[in-house]
Parts: sequence; C-alpha cells; structure tokens
Amino acid sequence: MSKYITTKNHISLSEIIAKECSLSSSQYKGLNIKNSNFLYVRDFLSRNLNRKDLGTEVGSDSYIGQSSHYFLRTKALQKHSFLPEITPETAKPILPNSFLQMNLKKGDLIISKDSNIGEIVILDKDYPNYMLSGALYKLPVKEHKYYLLAFIKHDIFREQLDFIAPKGATIRHAKTLFLDCKIPMPNDNTENTILFIELLTQAVINKEILIKQRHNTILQKIERELSDNQLDNEFSFEKPTFNEVKEVGRLDTGLYSKEFKQIDFLIKNYTNGYFFIGSNNIKSGSTPEIRYIGQQLNLKYRWVTPSNCSDYGVLLSERINLKGHNNINKDCILLINRTSKGGVGEYVGIAGFYNYNDYGVGHHNQGMYRVLNYPKYNLIFMLSFLNCTLMRKYCSKLSVGSKMKELKTEQFLQIPFPNFPKDKQQEIAKLYHNPIDYPTEQFTLDNFLTLDNQYNQQAGIYELDKTAKYLKNLINKAIENIINNKVVDIQF
Repeated sequence: MSKYITTKNHISLSEIIAKECSLSSSQYKGLNIKNSNFLYVRDFLSRNLNRKDLGTEVGSDSYIGQSSHYFLRTKALQKHSFLPEITPETAKPILPNSFLQMNLKKGDLIISKDSNIGEIVILDKDYPNYMLSGALYKLPVKEHKYYLLAFIKHDIFREQLDFIAPKGATIRHAKTLFLDCKIPMPNDNTENTILFIELLTQAVINKEILIKQRHNTILQKIERELSDNQLDNEFSFEKPTFNEVKEVGRLDTGLYSKEFKQIDFLIKNYTNGYFFIGSNNIKSGSTPEIRYIGQQLNLKYRWVTPSNCSDYGVLLSERINLKGHNNINKDCILLINRTSKGGVGEYVGIAGFYNYNDYGVGHHNQGMYRVLNYPKYNLIFMLSFLNCTLMRKYCSKLSVGSKMKELKTEQFLQIPFPNFPKDKQQEIAKLYHNPIDYPTEQFTLDNFLTLDNQYNQQAGIYELDKTAKYLKNLINKAIENIINNKVVDIQF
C-alpha cells in the first residue's frame, strides 16, 4: 500500500483539460507529505542531462562468450544494494567494436529509466571497459550526492515515479520524468541533518565495497591453499566410458566435461583429503500452506528463500507467520538448491549463514536445504567454499533440469569439500564472521567515518552486512522525519 501517494475521489473538468483529456487515474494522483520544503531531482544536477549521459543498446548479436569489454544491464541495479551487482547475468561481454566509451568513474550515480525504473547505484570503482545499456543514465550531480542517493533509494522516490511514469503494456519507460520527483529537505538543523544522512550513506557504501573485497580475499585463500597443496598425481582428461555413463545414469550432464573433472580432481587431489556432507546433516525446506509474509517485526519467524540470499552468503530481511512447525531452530547454513536466476545454473549451491543468535527462530522454503550440527567455523568454511568461483562452475555442471536448475539431496551429498587444517578453516571463517562490538556510543558527526572504518578493518562479511543494515535503518528513520517535517535526532 502506498504511504505517500493520494488518489482523488473526484476531478474537475479543468483538471481533465489540463491533463490533455487523459482519464488515466494515475494522472490525478498527488504526493502527500507534510514537508513543503523540497527540491526536484534536477536541482541536484550540475547541468542538464544530454545524450552522452545515456547508454546505448548494442543488440544481442554483439554478445560473445568472453571479452575485455562489457555491456551493463538494468539487472545490475538492485534495491537492496547501493553498488552495482556485476555478474554474468548483469554484465554481458560484447564485441569491442560495439563498445561505446562512457568514462564511468568511481562515485558516478547510475539510474534506470526503463524496466526497474528509478533504481539507482553508485559506482564503487572506475569501469573503463563497461558501457551502459540504453535504459541507464549517468547523473552529473553537483552537490549532496549521497543525500540524493539516499532519497532515491527510499520509497518516497519510488512511489512518486510509479505514478509519474506511464504504465506500458510490457516494459515501463520513465524517460527523464524522474527529474521531476521531489526530494524533501530538512527545515531544522539543516546542515548537520544533511551531513548525518550523507555520512550514513557513505558508511553503507564503504561496507558494501569491503564485503566484495572480503569475498575476493576468501576466494583467493581457498584457491591458493588448494593449488599449493596437491598430491603428485597428474590430471588427465578422458571422454566418458560406457561404464561411467551407466554409473551416472545420465547423458545430458556436465559431469563428463573437462572443466568439471578438473575441479573435481583439484579437490580430491588435495594433500589433506576431502569430506562430504553427512546424510543426517542436511534437511529440506517447505513452504507452509497457510502463511503471512512481510517485513513487519511482529511476525514470529525469519523467512528465507533463494531470492533472500546474496552471492556473498548474507541474508536479506523478511519475516513470516505460519500454521504448523518452523524448521530453523539453531545455527545452520542454507544452500540454494533451485533457482531460475542466471538461467544456466550459476546460482545453485550458493550458501547463506543463518546466525540463530541474531535471527532467532526461522523457516526456509523448499528452494533451499539447511546443513547443521557442525562446529560454527566448519559450517562457515563450507559456506565460503561453496560460494567460491570454482564451485559456481562445479555446481552448475552438477545441477539437473532444463529450465529451472536444481541440486537435489543426492547431488549435495556428492560434493567434495577439501579437508583444510582446522586453523586454515578458522582463518577463512573469520573473514566471513568475526563477532565484534559496534561502538555506536562513541560515534559523533566528527569521528563517525574514522571509527566506523576502524571497525570495518576487523569485521567479517556478516558483521559488515549487519551494521550496513543497521545504518540503513537510521537513514530511513531520518528520511521519514524529514518527510513528516520533524526534527531528525542525530544519534548513531
């Protein structure tokens, strides 16, 4: 339900004429906020948008398997993240002669005018070999960039754009109508309030950047440990024999591919051996027939589905009330066993950590399995291993299904995990989960970013994500106060 948009019960003839005789109800909606002090999005720009700020379509005939140049799609912009999500699905390799240089720099704001209209991200680094699709604009912002970014991420912006942009038969097109959306400005303690929101937004961005970096560090440590500690056996690839096909029982599988066998050999040829998930340690999920799902904190259980698990193994917030028994009552890792995301199975096998101490009782659907009853460091090591690049390829080859890829219990039980020494597993696990206190009572406007960055240096991926969500809640509370013309309490 809309929080900020009102619909008229009746309209006058003069209003209809002013709207060029349109009878679409969306044309007569209005913005209902108490704060009358606002700027438009266009007021934050250093100049008018021009053709050079807009991306270009290259056409699917320019897509190739590998390239030094990429085409960024609207799917790279997601509501839950301030940063673009660069994946094989969102960034397509293209022919270099189809590439248009857009000079994408760290700190650029990118907004979508089509498809998921109004979605926005900020670039975490320079992207010299990336171009934008024709649905994306690069915004030339002159000042208060982070204040604008925070508001565009908020529902106040989304709801405005929703009724401004005409609803097409298929894909909606906002053109540059987003420039006409209102951005409320604080009336009290203006300078510090704007600074407060900008500092919080910068801190969230810093944490999201570090999550990517921690993830890459984990991948490097895992791949280095594997490659540096191999037995003397040499890998040799042979085409499948009749007996192998008979044993596997499938013809349409990647199990016979050279890539799959190389990864399988790398794991099983590890000096310290390997292990499998115990059959008693993996359980399936279910979707209750009677349920209520939402964001309300008074809903009893945490609700987890594949779409609530990021590539970095952290879980998005959603809750559920259900009739019957829940299925998460202790620490576990949740494995995505089926998804249509990615199309070719890159996302099956991704794992997320369910920290019972933080989340409490929960429930997951049949799109995930839970693995439990291992020491926490061991669970998190298994999660980290499943989320590494090698295992994305491995699980994709192992998956079954033509449209929606799937890993069944029997496939998860076949996945070998290298038996890293305990101290190496703990070292990797610490990069993901290192429970340390967040010193909110010490924060002021002057020292916040410094102290927050000091915390970030010790925090794991889980803690970075947890505190980023905490700061996003502070941002949203501050924005709500500004919308309602209330004083923002500058407290961390």
